[in-house]
Amino acid sequence: MRRPDQQTTTRPTTDPAPGIGTGADADATVDAPPGKGEDQDRHPAGDLTTEAVLAPYLRGQAADFLRSLRLHHEHSAPADAGGHDAAAATRALRRAARRISGSLHTFRAALDPHWADQLRAELAWLSGVLAREHAYAGRLTRLVEALHQLSGPALPAARGARAAGEASASDAQGRAALGVGAARAGALLERRLTLARTRSHSAALQALGSSRFHAVADAVALLASDVPLAPGTTGRTPEALLEPAERAEQRLLAAVAALPPADSEPYNEAQDAAWHQARLLLRLHRYAHEVVLGAAAPALASCGYSLDLHRDAVEAAAAAAAAARTPRIAPATAYALGVLHADQRHEVEAARAVFRETWPYATALTAP
Repeated sequence: MRRPDQQTTTRPTTDPAPGIGTGADADATVDAPPGKGEDQDRHPAGDLTTEAVLAPYLRGQAADFLRSLRLHHEHSAPADAGGHDAAAATRALRRAARRISGSLHTFRAALDPHWADQLRAELAWLSGVLAREHAYAGRLTRLVEALHQLSGPALPAARGARAAGEASASDAQGRAALGVGAARAGALLERRLTLARTRSHSAALQALGSSRFHAVADAVALLASDVPLAPGTTGRTPEALLEPAERAEQRLLAAVAALPPADSEPYNEAQDAAWHQARLLLRLHRYAHEVVLGAAAPALASCGYSLDLHRDAVEAAAAAAAAARTPRIAPATAYALGVLHADQRHEVEAARAVFRETWPYATALTAP
């Protein structure tokens, strides 16, 4: 398994990418950089076994999950005004859940497969439920701020596509039209997304009080002390960790190599799915990197952050388009939402460009 700063001309395999996670499961988590020294100094080859590496990692993430859950309960009490602390605890809870779930997926063969599949599915459900409220709140903030910037004096109506004289007149007309509809568009988005956020908050509270959640918490509590390994000697050799981690890396490289080229059509929303899949595979690779090499990879974290921004812009653009389809809205409101949709699609392209610039492997970003 390579470190991300190593250069390679190896052509990625074309293994099919697994379906993992949920679209809502995502706030960027910047991992701490690894310490000094070579990666093999952290986990000597002979110690790359499930007992020495994977089991302690899973127990540690389970302990983080339980600690975050306790903090969430403490700061979510009616008498507690620490909403920020409760949100931080929820993010930490999801962070641990993602790492446990991702590791169960990648290293399934080294673990009891039935147990791993069941717990992974339940953690994906929990993380998705908890993510939605945060996602709707962030989407509303993003769209309202974008509307404010677009309707201000520096509105770039044509993004430099027209000649200077024609653009000046068009800008004035576009700014006036957008100014009329921006306030109404913002109010419409606030109503829609606030309602969705409220419903998501209620769903999260219901989930955290359900028997299903308590069963998940009990399973993670058991994991904190006992990791069910594969029966017999299977999964207890270094290959049991190195081979799955290598497959996760190859799936990621194949997905990135197959991404649409930089000069592809900017508003082709059918391409979004390939970028979302690359984001999920990058997350799996990052977690495998943490397990096998004993440390996070900062370069991978920065790439993951750009893909998180990409996902946020895609979903914000979709929210603007959905609001524009509201029956009987004023033409000025629809116009403002159309400009907002276009602006967020430009943000999609900007995030893709940042990813290409920060991608640490020497692998072509276009399909062969």
